[in-house]
Amino acid sequence: MQRRSARTWEWLIMKIVMLGPPGAGKGTQADILSEELEILHISTGDMFRRAVKDETAMGLEAKRYMDSGALVPDEVTIGIVRERIAMDDCAKGFILDGFPRTVYQAESLDGILGEWKASLDSVICINVDTETLIGRLSGRRTCKNCGALYHVSYNPPKAEGACDKCGGELFQRDDDREETVRRRLEVYNQQTLPLVDYYQVRGLLTEIRGNQDKDKVTGDILTALGR
Repeated sequence: MQRRSARTWEWLIMKIVMLGPPGAGKGTQADILSEELEILHISTGDMFRRAVKDETAMGLEAKRYMDSGALVPDEVTIGIVRERIAMDDCAKGFILDGFPRTVYQAESLDGILGEWKASLDSVICINVDTETLIGRLSGRRTCKNCGALYHVSYNPPKAEGACDKCGGELFQRDDDREETVRRRLEVYNQQTLPLVDYYQVRGLLTEIRGNQDKDKVTGDILTALGR
């Protein structure tokens, strides 16, 4: 896929960052917003998992951090995102889900967009209490074959342990085990939560209650975006 020249970035419609702890629903809401606003949803988690599945050198390095609930190093993450948002399918705008995760990454993103004479339009932070997050994440199951997601309580498969879409085996990812989830939340509070202040000072942040019905969360986000 070809990359665009810097001058074409003036045509970007909307550039959004989704913030919130693991399990807050960022990915679900980003998918909905992507369809509603007709812009691309970019999940760094999906990119890392694809690299892990393909067993690339970068994927194996990323897996070591992901399995322990730690953050993938900045030099890996920033490089992946820079290349991704420079591609043609981001021409109308994008929603970043899972990046930035640190103030340094946020500053790097500002620098990348600044090179292209662009800037973020909005930062949406979805807030959910800790125990709800643990229940959401530790109950997730993933298809080994197609990657489809299920939940033992909220979205169980029709046949236990089997994917509805392809019949593949369902499993619990290492980073969805309760002990790892708690570690991931600790990492979020220590390293990612400061982004709330970073974007609030810049007048970009809107906080959304994530303990509501999914459609209500979507409605609140669209209202915040002026849609």
